[in-house]
Amino acid sequence: MNPHSANSYIFDFLKIKFFAPEFILSELNEHKSECLRKSRLSEQEFEMRLNELKERIKFFKFLEYKIFLRKAKDFSKDPDDIDFLALALSTKSLIWSNDSHLKQQSLIRVFALFSGTFSGNFKLNDAMK
Repeated sequence: MNPHSANSYIFDFLKIKFFAPEFILSELNEHKSECLRKSRLSEQEFEMRLNELKERIKFFKFLEYKIFLRKAKDFSKDPDDIDFLALALSTKSLIWSNDSHLKQQSLIRVFALFSGTFSGNFKLNDAMK
């Protein structure tokens, strides 16, 4: 949520559509106070940033990627990752995450941003295809 972070800069720079499970919206609201504290945004700035995210991210209902859950479970060590893997399968997308354990699976390509550079076997052009 911090508009000055490297991830926010890349998010704003890339002119591509992002995908996420719909439950992310409720998680953002559930953890709003933590987001406000970590990002140092005012409540009004948080709401503005949330609206920007909603414009750039297409949110998918569980039923839209449900058929890919079994395959995602077979490749994930972390139950919290299953929805993201299943959604990536259903949309034939990459995953953008700084969670190192996600790179340990071989089902979906993952890219991450560390210290201003992309890591892993990834080219920026791959995200724009």
